[in-house]
Amino acid sequence: MSSLDFLLAPRVDHRGWNTPNEASRILLLLVLVSVSYWAWPLADGMIYMWLTIVLFVSTAILSLGWLVLSYASNNRKSRKLTNSVKSKRVK
Repeated sequence: MSSLDFLLAPRVDHRGWNTPNEASRILLLLVLVSVSYWAWPLADGMIYMWLTIVLFVSTAILSLGWLVLSYASNNRKSRKLTNSVKSKRVK
């Protein structure tokens, strides 16, 4: 399995539902960290304004990023979320 398949394959949880892929999880962390770092000087030390900027900007970036990742992950075989997950859909 290639690293691209590892990152983009949907994960199946214990109920058999598809959950976000690894690329989506990595994107969430990268966006939150980078926007938090970027927003701190703009907020001028005001925590409320910093949180507002982080939430507002991150929501827009993550919506677009997850849309792109969902198109990239179409028609990929699902993988188990963890090795202990037993599901009828994943073989």
